[in-house]
Amino acid sequence: MNKLREFFKNVKAEMTKVSWPTREELFSSTAVVLVSVGILAGFIYVIDLLYTFVIGMVIK
Repeated sequence: MNKLREFFKNVKAEMTKVSWPTREELFSSTAVVLVSVGILAGFIYVIDLLYTFVIGMVIK
């Protein structure tokens, strides 16, 4: 039980050292991630369509 108490004490001490982002930094980082994921998803969708078309032409 002492080890568990010591663990949480250390966690609390380390959490005070964390540099938390501001609300603006958080929103801008989230926007960058969402836009990047959208672009990547669109790219994969287009490549998938092209592969499907090419394989469909080869099979016929």
